[in-house]
Amino acid sequence: MTIEGSSMIPTFQQDDQIIVRTIYNNIERFDLVVFHDSSNRTLVKRVIGLPGEEIRYENDQLYIDDQKIEEKFLDNNLVNHAGGVWTSDFTLEELTGTQIVPEDEYFVLGDNRRSSNDSRYFGSVPVDSIIGETSITYYPFNRIKFIP
Repeated sequence: MTIEGSSMIPTFQQDDQIIVRTIYNNIERFDLVVFHDSSNRTLVKRVIGLPGEEIRYENDQLYIDDQKIEEKFLDNNLVNHAGGVWTSDFTLEELTGTQIVPEDEYFVLGDNRRSSNDSRYFGSVPVDSIIGETSITYYPFNRIKFIP
């Protein structure tokens, strides 16, 4: 699959080619998933919220069920260079009208929060819309990497 757009910078760049594993086990927080949105576009985003969890951002900090969660994959240099906050404050209820991520759905965000069309806009992703997981960039050759 070829990456289109900037929503996953710095993890993936425009035109990176990635391997999608269609056979995968349990989806966990921070996994990179490939799915079809309601317009049938194929997107790649990072899983932030799991079924049954309450999600909020406050002062650029993720909280899951009122526990502060560190997002080590975010590029602080990118945030500092851009100025301001990386992820605007929100609660799941403000965005979707529900307090928790519904059963069999996942709340996903792009790593480039300021430039990502994600669950903040289209809601949680149903498990049956998920095609697979990814963690490998194989092209261009100077960007070959495994993403933990």
